Amino acid sequence: QVQLAESGGGSARPGGSLRLSCAASGSTSGINVMGWYRQVPGKERDLVASITTGGRTDYADSVKGRFTISRDSARNTVSLQMNSLKPEDTAIYYCNVKARFVINVEGASRTREYWGQGTQVTVSS
Repeated sequence: QVQLAESGGGSARPGGSLRLSCAASGSTSGINVMGWYRQVPGKERDLVASITTGGRTDYADSVKGRFTISRDSARNTVSLQMNSLKPEDTAIYYCNVKARFVINVEGASRTREYWGQGTQVTVSS
């Protein structure tokens, strides 16, 4: 099992900055992707940014150039630096982890997903 602890949510003014962090614990050796999603009432949960073990990143078009995702493998932590915040960034942000586990003696594996409880980000003047 993997447990996720989120921190850094809060309020900011338009143009301001916030930094979200997510620390994974438990069976962390199989983690290959860590990222952040966000959701507002009445809409689906969408990817904000993700990063793989190899360092490949993926960003939503709406945050490119403003948000930066990074990870500290030694500490099993992923961070999201959010700059130039806009009111439309307001949402609940969820940490997401994808981990691979071996399921049989032949070495077959499957990927499992884990979610944080969510942290509120509010951007308003």
